[in-house]
Amino acid sequence: MTDSPLRHRVVVVTGAARGLGAALAQGCARRGARLALLGHEKPRLDAVAAALPTPALAVEVDVTDAAALDEAAGEVRGRLGQPSVVVANAGIAEGGPFATSNPAEWRRVVDVNLTGSAHTARAFLPDLVDTAGYHLQIASLASLGAAPMMSAYCASKAGVEAFAHSLRAEVAHHGVAVGIAYLSWIDTDMIRDADRYAVLREVRAHMPAPARRILPVDEVAARVVGAVEHRRAAVYVPGWLRIAQVARTALPPVVLRVTRRDLPRLEAEGATDPTGPLGAGGLADRAAAGRGA
Repeated sequence: MTDSPLRHRVVVVTGAARGLGAALAQGCARRGARLALLGHEKPRLDAVAAALPTPALAVEVDVTDAAALDEAAGEVRGRLGQPSVVVANAGIAEGGPFATSNPAEWRRVVDVNLTGSAHTARAFLPDLVDTAGYHLQIASLASLGAAPMMSAYCASKAGVEAFAHSLRAEVAHHGVAVGIAYLSWIDTDMIRDADRYAVLREVRAHMPAPARRILPVDEVAARVVGAVEHRRAAVYVPGWLRIAQVARTALPPVVLRVTRRDLPRLEAEGATDPTGPLGAGGLADRAAAGRGA
């Protein structure tokens, strides 16, 4: 796509080793962007970079490590040039009751999803100011309506939404645009792993029919890349999430009514044990965090 505004731009994507991050990298590269792929699993990052049609750089970094992210930002500038787009996509999840959750694992979800997103913005904000660039925060349906058994994930995704709104107000006068991507269920390792657990399957099963659908990752990535090209303040995938945005104050009572009815049964069946990190990405994060401890 030779007429894309991303052509020859440097785009940073965190959590780029697999899933949505890798698909976003492909989509941006097809529009002529040069990609900086950040995350765990260096061999996978290298493989994603090698498959792109434009110059790409793979940097292994933990987004919860602010100093390491600053070093990564310097490497990106030195080897690709100043980024003008940053997509804060890195994220992990776990499931299970808050009362029996592992405090360290609960905190790690918040650290990666929320604090890691803030560290990412801080590391690259000077570049975005210099280039009048665009920062996209990957949020979630969970930003709009919290679900039981996903307290850390929901708290972190509500947090990144609030962070992005605050950051947008702070940097708009510098010409920097900040967007939020509200995404529903996507066909990734994380969601496939979540479906192995009865309690998490029930969460999705009790949603309205359109909301249960798991979307192909390439379909979601295409919509998000389009939002990046146009510097959207918000993108909703699927589009009905706009309705959830409007109706979000009505969601907690509905969730409460459903869970009061169904959680006792799930507890009696022993189906509410903590899941631990979900998906291959979550396990990779656990391994990397363990090495850094």
